[in-house]
This record gives sequence, C-alpha cells and structure tokens, in this order.
Amino acid sequence: MTRRPGSQVRTTVHAVRGGTVATRTDALATEEPLEIRLAAGGQQRTVAVTMRTPGGDFELAAGFLFGEGVVASREEIRHIVYCLDVPAEQLYNVVTVELRADRLPDLAPLERYGYTTSACGVCGKGSIEALTRRGCRPPVGALRLTHETLVQLPERLRAGQRLFAPTGGLHASALFDARGTLLAVREDVGRHNAMDKLVGWALLEGRVPLDDHIVMVSGRASFELVQKAVAAGIPVFCAVSAPSSLAVETARAFGVTLVGFLRGDRFNVYSGFDRLVPPAPVSSASPAPQTSAPPDRSASR
Repeated sequence: MTRRPGSQVRTTVHAVRGGTVATRTDALATEEPLEIRLAAGGQQRTVAVTMRTPGGDFELAAGFLFGEGVVASREEIRHIVYCLDVPAEQLYNVVTVELRADRLPDLAPLERYGYTTSACGVCGKGSIEALTRRGCRPPVGALRLTHETLVQLPERLRAGQRLFAPTGGLHASALFDARGTLLAVREDVGRHNAMDKLVGWALLEGRVPLDDHIVMVSGRASFELVQKAVAAGIPVFCAVSAPSSLAVETARAFGVTLVGFLRGDRFNVYSGFDRLVPPAPVSSASPAPQTSAPPDRSASR
C-alpha cells in the first residue's frame, strides 16, 4: 500500500553557531506536486498542477476551482477523489473533481495556467474588470470591528499554526467570525494554496459566501489573495505584512476592509475604514487647581 505523504519530513543538518558545529535533525515542510483534474459527462481534463504541502488536498482543489470561477457552489461538485490510474508513488498527488454537469465547463481561461507554482499561484491572471464579469460583488452584512478584536488576530493565527512551529517554512490563512473567534486555519508552502484550502474548506462546509467573517494571512496581501476573498464574499482581509497597490485597488473597488501591518497593537487600514468602530475617546484629566504662584515659563525661554 502506498503511504500518504505527510506534511513534514525530518532531515539531518549541520547547525553552525559562532564557531561551534552541531549535527542534529530538523523538520522540513513537505513540498510535492498536486495535479488537479476536472471531470464531467465522461470527459476529463487536467486544469492545474501546483506545488503544495500535502494535507487538505480536496479543499485545495475545491478552493482553487471556486476562486477561478470554474464552480460557483458546492452543489456543482459530485465528489472529489484521489486518482487510481496513476503510478503508485503518485497516488496521493493527483485528485479528480467530478462535476454534476453533463459536460466540462469552458476552461479556456485556465489553459495558460495549466502549471502554477506554490510561490505565485495564478499570478498575472485577471483584473478588477474580470472579477466584475464573473459576478463578484461587494460583501453584504453589517460587520463592525473593534480595535480590540483586530489586534488579537495575529496571536490567534500563530496559535493555530500547527506546522509552522516545527518547520518555520509555511504560510497560513485563518478564518475568524465577527467576534474574532478562530474557525479554521490552513497552512501550506504556498500562500495562495493556504488561502485556497481555507476557502475550499468553507465551500465544502456550505459556509460560502462568508459574510460577517474575517480572514488573516501570515504574509503580505497580494492581488491574488484579495481576489479570492472577494470571490468568497469575505468583507475583511488582514495581513501581517504589506499590501500591494493592486490589492488595495481591488479592495476599494469591492468594498473590502483591507488591513496591513497588523502587529501588536498597531495596523494600517487601506480600505473600508468605516467598518471599524471608533475607539472611545480618552477622558480628560481634571484640571489642576489654580495657585497664586506664577507659571514656570523656563521651558519657553
């Protein structure tokens, strides 16, 4: 029986600290290819190959297809399975998503993205106009956020990163409810894969669109990640690092609150500031009682 690949592997390293060398074992994040096939009406096509961390493969496939507009709901998916018509060593590296339709959808938009990397996913694809043509609209709901909710998200994201601690080499995407309660975390060597896994989980759980939810990523906010949030109806996108110019433009076009550099008690809001509850004003201290002594003006001299 072929063993399913794990999300991490052990290796031997020579650790150098100053002039001292020590030999020890270290954990590495697993990186292997995943081929995504689409089937319907007796037809089958490979639509993408991405380098990913094994785990959540069905979620990754569903999230990728949803994010690219190939499927619009979980009801369109009949089932997702690992392929059996491949060499044994690749058994868990090929998945087939079978649709309920009697034929494959138009896959022309995906043809030049038949190979995607974990570093850039579907970089270069699409624009704000393309998202509009797909029917993407501003998120609905009346989500309001407090400063206290936002500043707690990074620590809750880190606490949910099961694989980052031993490997130090994984991106993460996390989903929170309006109160900042962590609902799900997905990790991967590719930041786009982590987001696809998260959205795919929500899609297969019947949670999409994700109104009144918050997503936070462990790196920067790129256009590709923000567009995936737009497609899933997520109103708030937070990132530990910086956003790109197109990410900001997309967030503003679709009414998404985009928060960057969310670290400690500080953050920048690039779009959708109206979703933040204004902080309570700081009460002024009572004025000091007046005395007959003249004020000290030495500092102004």
